[in-house]
Amino acid sequence: MNLSAKFDSHAARVSGAVLAFGIIAIAGTYLALSPAERVMADRSAASSQWALPPDPWTSAQIVTPAALVKELANAKGANRPVIVCAGFRVLFYGAHVPGAVFHGPAAHVDGLDDLRKWAQGIPRSTNLIVYCGCCPPDHCPNIRPAFETLRSMGFQHLRVLVLPNSLAKDWVELGYPVEKGM
Repeated sequence: MNLSAKFDSHAARVSGAVLAFGIIAIAGTYLALSPAERVMADRSAASSQWALPPDPWTSAQIVTPAALVKELANAKGANRPVIVCAGFRVLFYGAHVPGAVFHGPAAHVDGLDDLRKWAQGIPRSTNLIVYCGCCPPDHCPNIRPAFETLRSMGFQHLRVLVLPNSLAKDWVELGYPVEKGM
């Protein structure tokens, strides 16, 4: 084998190793992302071909932060809505809508199973509101699976708390009441 052929063979092995290392590094970085960050990365990578599905809820099934604050102030006892956060536990610990319970994250099989198990014991006529609050609804990995699961279970008065940016920006920063921890 001449010197040129040896060099080409060595260069090909080095290039292959560098490419393999690069792929492993990118995969490792991707896997280190949170589920919400992965959704954002996936959507960024495919932005030219990404088409969001339509929202599974109707305009009548939306509640705004201001409307929910008013509803919570006026509703007592059985009229008070049941509120479930299907987002990320760490965000729920930091701040959540008063009286909300945590069952999620709905982006994960375990979180969705937890939500389903909890909802089994809730009457289907319950005034039920689901929210996440991690990010805008069109990027949220939790709100759609949670809403669709609860709807498929037959909840007749199911609504979604729509937070255009996040719970932090659209609830906490506006001075609406919060609870912390579990």
